[in-house]
Amino acid sequence: MIINTGQRTDIPAFYAKWFINRIKEGYVLVRNPYYPSLVTKFRLDPKVVDVLGFCTKNPRPMLQYLDEIKDYGQFWYISITGFEKDYEPNVPPIDQVIEDFKFLSSRLGSNAVSWRYTPIIIDNKYTKERHIETFEYIASKLEGYTNLVAFGFVDIYPKLAKLHPEIKDCDDQTKIEIARAFKGIAEKHHLELRLCSKEKWLSQHGIDTEGCMRIEDYERSIGQRLDIKKKMEARKNYCACYLSNDIGAYNSCLHLCRYCYANGDEEEIRRNFALHDDNSPFLIGNLRPEDKIKEAKQESSIDRRITLF
Repeated sequence: MIINTGQRTDIPAFYAKWFINRIKEGYVLVRNPYYPSLVTKFRLDPKVVDVLGFCTKNPRPMLQYLDEIKDYGQFWYISITGFEKDYEPNVPPIDQVIEDFKFLSSRLGSNAVSWRYTPIIIDNKYTKERHIETFEYIASKLEGYTNLVAFGFVDIYPKLAKLHPEIKDCDDQTKIEIARAFKGIAEKHHLELRLCSKEKWLSQHGIDTEGCMRIEDYERSIGQRLDIKKKMEARKNYCACYLSNDIGAYNSCLHLCRYCYANGDEEEIRRNFALHDDNSPFLIGNLRPEDKIKEAKQESSIDRRITLF
């Protein structure tokens, strides 16, 4: 089984101690985001959890705990963009995250740590040229420390349109020009480039649009074949990403990025954070009388007959 931690919040950045406490306790409780009284209990045991998947903008708080999770396979996606505080109020400086990325790669290997440059937002400050220049800078710093980079354009979903109507999508020609430039830069720095957004038509321009977090990425990170027959796709007919078994919670990330799909009103986020307890089995809050707990069916998916390396 793969346990994901990063589609709903940023656990390494804000909840590292809680996560390690869960590792020590050997289980975690997760509320269904749409039916909160339905709770799933996941065992956290390397006998049944083959890979821990992390998505973060700031891995530093978790670095002190790497020895605590050394028995687990790991796959990290670290987001590094060129945005400043106007879009990413609480994300650390770009060069700090680059250095932490390199440290993780040195510990885990270049197949276990990948880079995300997403979302791309075009405005008067963050121009096409600035994005290309920033992408080149980061790629040059990460060469040799990773083999994979995913990029994507902003999705204007209803919540974002309501909260931040000033954020706009860019035109298709600009997307083509950025994609082509990124492709050349990625090839120059020996990076596999993939798209992580809705523009599947960019495949006509030589861009891999089939998903940025695939089973094969987890397999490469641990050097083992995973026999996973049922894939949980992010969206039907959208991509091949494997995003199941996420233990995070929406509206709990204090990066407060203006474009975030997982966050809503800032006051709600801060209320949720105030309910966090490092010793609770839940990320936010604790057990309620109405909760119905169901234990997840878990088993290792590693095919012991095959080793990739």
